Amino acid sequence: MEPRPPTSEHAPRDLGIAVDAAVSAAHAGAAILQSYAHHRADLVIDRKARNDLVSQADREAEAAVIEVLRERTPAYGLIAEETGGRREGEATWYIDPLDGTTNFLHGIPHYAVSIALVAHAGSRMGPGPQLAQDTPVIGVVYDPCREELFTAVHGVGAWLNGRRIACSRTAGLDDAVLATGFPFRDFSFADQYMPMLHQAIHTSRGVRRHGAAALDLAWTACGRFDGYWEMGLAPWDVAAGTLLVREAGGTALDMRQAEPWPKSGNVVAGNPQVAAALLGMIAPHLKPQA
Repeated sequence: MEPRPPTSEHAPRDLGIAVDAAVSAAHAGAAILQSYAHHRADLVIDRKARNDLVSQADREAEAAVIEVLRERTPAYGLIAEETGGRREGEATWYIDPLDGTTNFLHGIPHYAVSIALVAHAGSRMGPGPQLAQDTPVIGVVYDPCREELFTAVHGVGAWLNGRRIACSRTAGLDDAVLATGFPFRDFSFADQYMPMLHQAIHTSRGVRRHGAAALDLAWTACGRFDGYWEMGLAPWDVAAGTLLVREAGGTALDMRQAEPWPKSGNVVAGNPQVAAALLGMIAPHLKPQA
């Protein structure tokens, strides 16, 4: 029998409840997205900033996600891309109702709902010891176009549609297919990023840019990509995918290794060998933070 995504039988009680809630919330949000999928021309679209769009679908999907999480896990805080929020209790949900908005609006079937629970330093999630630092403990990324549900629970494992997943075993950059994201709304770090991209193109098997960070991390967790790096993301873009990679035996960390998880949105991920090589490739081009 194939392994199943963790439930209360596989994980500590509070994490089992939380992952069940996150999966239900992801399906609720995705149902909204797919209801608009063939009527994109009718969507009301606002421009938050250059190349930073939000649609009626984003907002309604986020509302559906929040409704489920508030009903089933009222003790936790909520921080969502469109409506904001705050840290509360022992842990906080980080919600991206539509990761890959530009893809969605252009009819490109590559986008996802991303939901993560980040436990706060000093909290105790389940029977284990208190956490020394903020830690993603639940990660759910749902791709409704492929009907692929990625789930992860801290200390338990990572799954794709009920089958346990693992990062690739590629030994180095020479044989690695890498994922990345180009600067698209904040170009302040382009002078750091472009030399990284140039070097990756010349030292890897290939570089892909698909436009949905949560799926880039999920695909790294299941071995489709060997490594991934990107700058200038938001915490809700990377929280769930960070845990997926870690629970799949990989490394996912802040590019400058200054945070317990890449909350600032500068992320490097991959199997341990490729992630280490990516860090070595990236480090010479990083400027000190202001």
